[in-house]
Amino acid sequence: MRIVFLDTETTGLDAAAGDRIVEIGCIEMLGRRLTGRHLHRHFNPERPVHPDAARVHGLTDEFLADKPLFGEHVAELLDFLRDAEVVIHNAPFDTGFLNAEFQRLGHPPLARLVARVTDSLAMARNQFPGKSNSLDALCRRLEVDNSHRSFHGALLDAGLLAEVYVRMTRGQDTLVIDAGDGAGPGGQAVARADLSGYVLPVVEPSADELAAHEAWLQDLDKASGGKTVWRVLANAA
Repeated sequence: MRIVFLDTETTGLDAAAGDRIVEIGCIEMLGRRLTGRHLHRHFNPERPVHPDAARVHGLTDEFLADKPLFGEHVAELLDFLRDAEVVIHNAPFDTGFLNAEFQRLGHPPLARLVARVTDSLAMARNQFPGKSNSLDALCRRLEVDNSHRSFHGALLDAGLLAEVYVRMTRGQDTLVIDAGDGAGPGGQAVARADLSGYVLPVVEPSADELAAHEAWLQDLDKASGGKTVWRVLANAA
């Protein structure tokens, strides 16, 4: 399925109170690989940006004053999102703002336009319970480089989210884990490969490599105060 990673920046925190979207970023992925297609737009929200929000994303009233209205690009956005799985970090926040914008323009809510909405924050909380699961925290935990991120930006954050998502779902093509009945995606039978004819080569280490490894083990043993398990087991044997 086509996946779109989406992020928004807004004038404030409360769509119900009239806060609006000022930036949206979307990045497309197919087969767990980025396609290079993306959508990035800034919007004039027709209301002031709250100072706290401006400190987060750096988008000022002056910068947004000459930007198009959300409605001028809504058709483009709907075409980009339609029938995709949309992955959003803290999805209820962004979908609340998107649905408010869509409602103003007479469009149905996001969930009726796309295949499904996946909340990567809920995924992270399930995978890393009791830990901080902000996008920054996940980047640090999963070794995604976000050193170039001085402000929150919708397209930048969508790209970071794509990398985080791939690492959180590494080794899986789907988040649905089959019980092992031999069926693949869509219930199709998957043939088992016969690996008995394969012989794996064993590459022996060189004398220099053995010496370097032994020196590293000795340093580790010294640092642990002689508590390295393999030394204890070797002596017992």
